[in-house]
Amino acid sequence: MLIEQTDLAEVLVLTPRVFRDERGFFTESYNKRAFAEAAGGNFDFVQDNHSRSTRGVLRGLHYQLPPSAQGKLVRVAAGEIFDVAVDMRRASPDFGRWVGIVLSAQKGNQLWIPPGFAHGFLTLSETADVLYKASDYYDPASERSVIWNDPDIGIAWNLAAEPILSDKDAAAPPLAAAEAFGTTDGR
Repeated sequence: MLIEQTDLAEVLVLTPRVFRDERGFFTESYNKRAFAEAAGGNFDFVQDNHSRSTRGVLRGLHYQLPPSAQGKLVRVAAGEIFDVAVDMRRASPDFGRWVGIVLSAQKGNQLWIPPGFAHGFLTLSETADVLYKASDYYDPASERSVIWNDPDIGIAWNLAAEPILSDKDAAAPPLAAAEAFGTTDGR
């Protein structure tokens, strides 16, 4: 597995090895031991999620506060997305900074977004099936969001048109008004 650091040190790009032949391919998309070594800790994934979105759909920016803060290991099973992580830890020197990469089924790459970061993505292909492992259960009482186009964050979404948003995502608060994490370890 190839591990690459992003501009936000805790957010990692993981690219599993793919074995191809005339029959198709095989890849080990997750290995607990290899992931723990790469992420610098043993995260216990408790929930797998799957979404399908059409071109132009933007989901996010979502996160959960303690005690249900979630880390997410995101990959694309079909299609392509622009995946984004935003540091939501007020005590972090990177608070409000973002990193984004293109994830695709063709590349097989994945993004590790640790607890303490918001997550969102824009669908670039006609449709995209996005799968992600979560390190804590969905908890509506802990769920928060920040508006996708906050100028204080300044995400370069490179949109061709206005994105398709849920009502909840369209009404999300800006970073300045959002509840954030108090420490750098996602608490």
